[in-house]
Amino acid sequence: MTANADALALQRLYHWERSTPGKRVFVQPVGGGQVHEWTWGEALQETRRMAAHLQAMGLPPGSRIAILSKNCAHWLMADWAIWMAGHVSVPLYPTLVATTVRELLAHSGSALLFVGKLDDWGSLADGIPTDLPTITFPLAPEAAKARFPGWDAACAAQAPMSGTPVRDADDLATIIYTSGTTGMAKGVMHSFGNFAAATAAVLERVPFHPDDRLLSYLPLSHIVERTFLEHTLLASGYEAFFAESLESFITDLQRARPTRFASVPRLYLKFQQGVFAKLPEAKLERLLKIPVIGWLVKRKVLKGLGLDQCVYAGGGAAPMPPAMLEWYKRLGLEILEAYGMTENCGVSHTNVQGAQCIGTVGPAYPGTEVRLDPQTQEVQVRCAWNMQGYYHDDAATKAAFTDDGFLKTGDKGAIDAEGRLKITGRVKDNFKTSKGKYVAPAPIEEKLSALPLLEACCVAGADLAQPIGLVMLGAPALARASTAAGKAEIEAALAKHLATVNASLDSYLHLDALIVVGEEWTVDNGLLTPTMKIKRNRVDDVYGPQLERWLVGGRKVIWAERLLPEPKKEAQTA
Repeated sequence: MTANADALALQRLYHWERSTPGKRVFVQPVGGGQVHEWTWGEALQETRRMAAHLQAMGLPPGSRIAILSKNCAHWLMADWAIWMAGHVSVPLYPTLVATTVRELLAHSGSALLFVGKLDDWGSLADGIPTDLPTITFPLAPEAAKARFPGWDAACAAQAPMSGTPVRDADDLATIIYTSGTTGMAKGVMHSFGNFAAATAAVLERVPFHPDDRLLSYLPLSHIVERTFLEHTLLASGYEAFFAESLESFITDLQRARPTRFASVPRLYLKFQQGVFAKLPEAKLERLLKIPVIGWLVKRKVLKGLGLDQCVYAGGGAAPMPPAMLEWYKRLGLEILEAYGMTENCGVSHTNVQGAQCIGTVGPAYPGTEVRLDPQTQEVQVRCAWNMQGYYHDDAATKAAFTDDGFLKTGDKGAIDAEGRLKITGRVKDNFKTSKGKYVAPAPIEEKLSALPLLEACCVAGADLAQPIGLVMLGAPALARASTAAGKAEIEAALAKHLATVNASLDSYLHLDALIVVGEEWTVDNGLLTPTMKIKRNRVDDVYGPQLERWLVGGRKVIWAERLLPEPKKEAQTA
């Protein structure tokens, strides 16, 4: 599947500029309960002025220009200006540490940096070379704006770029660095044609309309938000809302009342825990069974979350607990699990609305060929939007593909008679116990995650006699565990759940114990990627040396001490 020239990103920008210049496109919170809005015409005026500024800098065509910011309207306008000026965007996760920022800026050869909305400028500032030209967005930290020239001043000094400069389908549009679950990030290269073809496949399965509303909060530095928000926005011309902070997130959702919404499992779980904190699960289940009252309760819960207008909900990046999906379905919100990689624009498989098969990521998108390696059961995919390769890494690019052009995903899977894919683990995640038995952690973690008390879990235990489960309690469970009675109650529930899980496993897979970790797993402490995937190598580094000590005594539920420093107490922006 390929896309015609009219479907490429810049051509779509000019289409909305011509056809609906007065239609609202962005709603950006700016603090104090206030928002700033842009129409397509206004957004394109700023984009054209910044493109003219970039062109006036005299950078060589195809220069790499980095964006270090949380999601905001200026993030997208900067991306479009980079393209319009003939360059390549390099998004950087705003949660990176300074050394990684410096490494990626150097690896990409970035000639310019945009700095925007950030939580901790102080720890990132050292990652920016003193000789790198930098421009700040209006929502950038004050200290950054004091150091570097600003967006508004740069735009005011330039007349808008005229005409409709376009880019060829094969031109490099962006370099997206992977989130690095297993090591150093690699720069995935995607062309304008890749995004157009991937977006066309998405729209065949998931239609978007000009009257849709979406909330942009998953990192724009990640492939999912680039494809499923930025490029569907360009294709369909809907309204994009932005979030102000984690503290205001529900308010931001209620402002947007998105018609389409996608998230990672952890956020859906936090929503669920928040509901249970106000209305105990058993009472809610009873109310849902009562005619009329049940319908009213469902609407009230979804409205409280800001999802009462949502007609399509998606999830991915990590396995979605089936029990949680069933719970949302009873509320009237069908969350469709999907699957993809940075290397294929995040577009590989998704469940179909009205035909969801919980436990699978659904059938392949139109135009995607999929097969399983006969020896390893690795999922391999081929499509028109597979990456051009890894930036400055020919060896890794060659290793990523089979000789006949299929992308090696690194995920193990199974395909049912209806063509639906179930991810069963990672090819390289398996580990060996001291008994010489190989353990695939993903299927066990799926069983563990069925317990609502848990927010995250990870099966480990290389070179131990039996595997163990590291578990992180959700906030409501942690609050209950602050009392002796509550802790005893939770320990009993964990022990019962462990017995249930073990009863469903072969004996060599039985978990020796559940270890309740003493800290939250976050992006900041390196235990999660920016898309909330667990970094197994980091988990092994932190907890591996302690496992044998914790297991002394034969307890089935072990409360571990904190191993990492307390996080800094400061406001977090979405």
